[in-house]
Amino acid sequence: MRGYSASKDDLLKRLARVEGQVRGVSGMVEEDRYCIDIVTQINAVRAALDKIALGLVDDHVRDCLRNANRADERTDELMDAVGRMLSR
Repeated sequence: MRGYSASKDDLLKRLARVEGQVRGVSGMVEEDRYCIDIVTQINAVRAALDKIALGLVDDHVRDCLRNANRADERTDELMDAVGRMLSR
């Protein structure tokens, strides 16, 4: 079960944009661009990934609330995922 309401196409489009951003950062490194500009772009990539991840977590929580019969198991799974997100 996928556990998210966004369409697969929408998620893939957002991830493709992030992939393009990462390629852009690589290009900046290749071009010897100013390090602060590179760090700024890396932060933008991280923010984009965080936004995607939070959308998936939101969908997961909403699905858990609808399917309370597995709430404990799904809550543990969710908290593990959130812990991994925050520990980076």
